[in-house]
Amino acid sequence: MVDARGAARFRGEAAEPRPGVRSGHMPGALNLPYGSLLNPDGTMKRGAALEAAFTDAGIDLDRPVITTCGSGVTAAILTLGLHELGRTSRLYDGSWSEWGAPEGGPVVTG
Repeated sequence: MVDARGAARFRGEAAEPRPGVRSGHMPGALNLPYGSLLNPDGTMKRGAALEAAFTDAGIDLDRPVITTCGSGVTAAILTLGLHELGRTSRLYDGSWSEWGAPEGGPVVTG
């Protein structure tokens, strides 16, 4: 599970923008803010630079990857990056707005 939200939201240090949604992340998730895949001009990194963004975040590209974010939108940037690297992935469209809801799954902070 790879979360595209910013580090402060991932760690539970920043409040979620949706009322009632808990702060933190899914157990076992890794954090790769979507901006890490972009060049300064807003284009997507390519080749070794793109691969390094994933591997530097601790992601094993030889294992299955599920992307997530706050609502499923910015996770698509991670999914596109993985596609550019020839990897398949799945996008959890419920993302944090579903998981972090009061009746959602377990939450980790820090």
